[in-house]
Amino acid sequence: MTAPTSPTDPESLRERALDALTTARDRTALLTSCVEEPELTAQHSPLMSPLVWDLAHIGNQEELWLLRAVAGRDAMRPEIDGLYDAFEHPRAERPSLPLLPPAEARRYAAEVRGRALDVLEGTAFRGTPLTEAGFAFGMIAQHEQQHDETMLITHQLRRGPAALTAPDPDPAPPFTGPAEVLVPGGPFTMGTSTEPWALDNERPAHRREVPAFFIDTTPVTNSAYRAFIEDGGYATERWWSPEGWTHIRTHGIEAPLFWSREGGQWLRRRFGVTEPVPPDEPVLHVCWYEADAYARWAGRRLPTEAEWEKAARHDPASGRSTRYPWGDADPTPEHANLGQRHLRPAPAGSYPAGESPLGVRQLIGDVWEWTSSDLAPYPGFAAFPYKEYSEVFFGPEHKVLRGGSFAVDKVACRGTFRNWDYPIRRQIFSGFRTARDGNV
Repeated sequence: MTAPTSPTDPESLRERALDALTTARDRTALLTSCVEEPELTAQHSPLMSPLVWDLAHIGNQEELWLLRAVAGRDAMRPEIDGLYDAFEHPRAERPSLPLLPPAEARRYAAEVRGRALDVLEGTAFRGTPLTEAGFAFGMIAQHEQQHDETMLITHQLRRGPAALTAPDPDPAPPFTGPAEVLVPGGPFTMGTSTEPWALDNERPAHRREVPAFFIDTTPVTNSAYRAFIEDGGYATERWWSPEGWTHIRTHGIEAPLFWSREGGQWLRRRFGVTEPVPPDEPVLHVCWYEADAYARWAGRRLPTEAEWEKAARHDPASGRSTRYPWGDADPTPEHANLGQRHLRPAPAGSYPAGESPLGVRQLIGDVWEWTSSDLAPYPGFAAFPYKEYSEVFFGPEHKVLRGGSFAVDKVACRGTFRNWDYPIRRQIFSGFRTARDGNV
């Protein structure tokens, strides 16, 4: 049995869509107004687009789906479609394109938004797959928030003084609970067929049998990861997969991205500020190979994607899968660290209100968590509304991440949400937790 869905009456959907679109646009404005124009048009890393590309791309996707696909309107600026097609131009090439300058990109995105809100006001939320339950509006809000997270990654990669500020998470007492939790074996419902704004790779709901396993109560912390470093983890081949060993040796990787050692102390650079690495926070900016090697060193392994979702959604008392670890209610600040409310993870063990029925904490928010699984379609998968959203990424090249990070908005984060990336990626807000078989 799956969890109940969000309200689907027209006025509630309209209000929900408006709130999601407005929240995303406010965040986009913050991320693109806190630096001067030269920093908007610069490429701060070949891994990322110039911020101004993201800004216009957000507007272009909104026009494509809400104005053209939903409302059937003519293209506003068809000549720019190719410039902002993410599959046509790799990120490294985008600075050389004739992109809209910042002021023009802002005007274009604002004009699209004004027209999109008119479309929202008149949409009946039925009749087509795109309009059913406001899916297209939810998809666009999620798309913008995903690019907001991408732009926040660009801010982390840029050099220079801090451009963004946010309060730190509330202090938390040291976590004294159990280090791991036993998740009983048996079936559970994975994925969803009822969540109105779930994306195609989250669908359909299906039965999955998972043997008993233990999973870390909290994500792996900086202090735990530092023990791996100090025990020679990066210099010991046996902890690494062959591909991982080749990667770290080729690139001289000896610690998480943005870490440096000075005078016997580990420091990190975080959004323009250099500070001591906080021991109790979940480790951040590690690639899949690093997470996998740590798990081997610790005598454990990364959880599979199915194990992660069972730990996050399965309620043993009722036997059903909930939308979130804490139940079906949307996230609040008491549940999880989401939405760029803070610019760092909260200490491990925070947010007791957000723990799962079995007592697993911080499954949502703080850091994306690497799993051992390759990105693959669920049984009965159907691409919607276009193959390039998920289908072209299926295969062993991409590893699945779950749970979201402090940089993810609640509209783009739920118990069924799937993220993926190459196993070498470290600029993303990625961490992990470990697992072990239940009979060991």
